[in-house]
Amino acid sequence: MTNSSSITQFLLLAFADTQELQLLHFCLFLGIYLAALLGNGLIITTIACDHHLHTPMYFFLLNLSLLDLGSISTIVPKSMANSFWNTRAISYSECAAQLFLFLFSISAEYFLLTIMAYDRYVAICKPLHYGTLLGSRACVHMAAAAWGTGFLNALLHTANTFSLPLCQGNVLDQFFCEIPQILKLSCSHSYLREVGLLVVSACLSFGCFVFIVVTYVQIFRAVLRIPSEQGWHKAFSTCLSHMAVVSLFVSTAMFAYLKPATISSPPLDLVVSVLYSVVPPAVNPLIYSMRNQELKDSLRKMMTGSFSEATKGLFSSAQCS
Repeated sequence: MTNSSSITQFLLLAFADTQELQLLHFCLFLGIYLAALLGNGLIITTIACDHHLHTPMYFFLLNLSLLDLGSISTIVPKSMANSFWNTRAISYSECAAQLFLFLFSISAEYFLLTIMAYDRYVAICKPLHYGTLLGSRACVHMAAAAWGTGFLNALLHTANTFSLPLCQGNVLDQFFCEIPQILKLSCSHSYLREVGLLVVSACLSFGCFVFIVVTYVQIFRAVLRIPSEQGWHKAFSTCLSHMAVVSLFVSTAMFAYLKPATISSPPLDLVVSVLYSVVPPAVNPLIYSMRNQELKDSLRKMMTGSFSEATKGLFSSAQCS
């Protein structure tokens, strides 16, 4: 029995027992992390450099990529370092910071996905009012609201979770710091306060999900009334990518937290937690770049321009020498 005041570190769940499998986990996570850095970095750079993409939809996509980078950078490097150095430890302050930053990133990302659904609704169902409803100032305010709400949500949960007395040891059954695993270590009924906050957050998340579903029902009704096949394709190319990202994010998170206890097991819990925390930030750029022709053209133009500039530089250097 230990008191929370005497806990200086937590022990995270290890992916494997042998050093060979730990190195395999390190290499796998390194590949996923580099893919997320490359994909999201290219999207951010392309949108920032191409003035043709300075529209509300791409502005929100840039914010989404920033949050994806934040969420995966919060948990993956620490997990990789633990596997590489064959340790499970994370300090008390590191755990609190990790919990806060991860909650902040995924909360803000979910609210941003809700705003992106509204953006598509206005663009397709009310195109004549698009410039009025989604002007530059309105977009900045909505993005700031998503980031601010995510920050407030993360701050409340982190402060409340780490104010609980912990007396059930310091071992977490997860590869990163997560609220349900920390609540298991609590020895006081005050944990019900955090459960109440989680219920409120779940209701808010469910409200956002209902809003997204209703929005897309209206979008598809409007798209089916478009006479031209080209109009269908353009509308679906932007909407389906957003729906795929929302579906991946919501389905994996819901399964992680709402799955029956009868099918719960450490290996399954570990796989599901990877699916909702690590995979989406790496896959989201691929989903958006595959379904969005404008983004692909701008990315191709930027890559071609960079290659041409590099070739000219090499050619000039060869001539000078």
